[in-house]
Amino acid sequence: MTQSKIVLIGASLEQNGGIATVENLIIKYAPSQTLIKHITSHDEGSVIHRIKIFYQALGLLLWKLLSKKIDIVHIHLSDGGSAFRKAILVLIALIFRQPVLIHAHGAEFDIKYSKFPKLVQQIMNAIFRRCDGFIVLSKTWKEYYVQNLGLNDKQVIILPNPTELPTQIPNRINVNKVKFGFFGRVGERKGTFDLIQAFAKLPKNILEKSELIIAGDGDIEKAKTLVESLNLSQKVTFLGWIDTRTRDALLATINVFVLPSYNEGLPMALLEAMGWGLPTIVTPVGGIPELIIANKNGLLVTPGDIKKLAESMQLVVENEQYRLELGKEARQSVAHLDVKTYWEHLNNIYTQILQLKPDLNLTPTSQTITQ
Repeated sequence: MTQSKIVLIGASLEQNGGIATVENLIIKYAPSQTLIKHITSHDEGSVIHRIKIFYQALGLLLWKLLSKKIDIVHIHLSDGGSAFRKAILVLIALIFRQPVLIHAHGAEFDIKYSKFPKLVQQIMNAIFRRCDGFIVLSKTWKEYYVQNLGLNDKQVIILPNPTELPTQIPNRINVNKVKFGFFGRVGERKGTFDLIQAFAKLPKNILEKSELIIAGDGDIEKAKTLVESLNLSQKVTFLGWIDTRTRDALLATINVFVLPSYNEGLPMALLEAMGWGLPTIVTPVGGIPELIIANKNGLLVTPGDIKKLAESMQLVVENEQYRLELGKEARQSVAHLDVKTYWEHLNNIYTQILQLKPDLNLTPTSQTITQ
């Protein structure tokens, strides 16, 4: 069987965040007929370091293109500066007449893209329209890219993020203390400070049998200062960024996942929590409302509504049966997002691109996010 040679371009595989997690899952579960070469185009660090990494990526891509060792260039796209960098890489690949697949993740792509000068937007739109496929995480994001970048409807493919489903989930019956978990970059966008304030609003009797665990990097010192000002130091634990093994151990320990974000694509942390059978309290932003059905497999709270967030947290502490039912439904809701099934859809996309088929609107893929 002939191997498909895919060049996967995106964030460093060692980097924190959802894009690197998706990249690692794609590489880990790649079938034998697909050979993947990863090129890092972005890494954390100084401006000089990031520029160096990008130029190295340019060099590696050019070498691959010149040596004709590529079937598809699969590029992961975030937002802000990522759009500029990836547009350059796309243009280079197109010059060499190589198929290009864009994979959009940016939670704030719409906000940051709208701030670009109109001429820059027009140039970048023209480049992205030349791509052979454009993966997005939800229907909402598909509508955005079609309407604002002028992409062809059939060019845009809905492929929700994958997750690794544990074979067993822990028994969470009759717990003495309900542990809330937040996984993500600590800061305004993810709603960390709203969460801390909501936790502080819990009635004393509820607070006494509750705990909040915050895992992630970012504005940790600011969050700690807020916790201290609210006299919650004994109830809130900061872990910093955690590795995969620690994350899974924590997912097996906590009872409720909370992510009150203001902007999202389709957060990996949410999918992972649901896979572990956890009830979730989240906000209806990005692709989340296409996955979470309010009061069935999770609770939805308007971003910034601290009062409602606190009420939702109190509800799941007081009602264990309801909490367990939400978790059970959550697990069932992401069964179709298992990484092995994900690879079947991704392989279909690769195959269609290689066969130069014009219709990339894969029905199975488009349906994977519906309930």
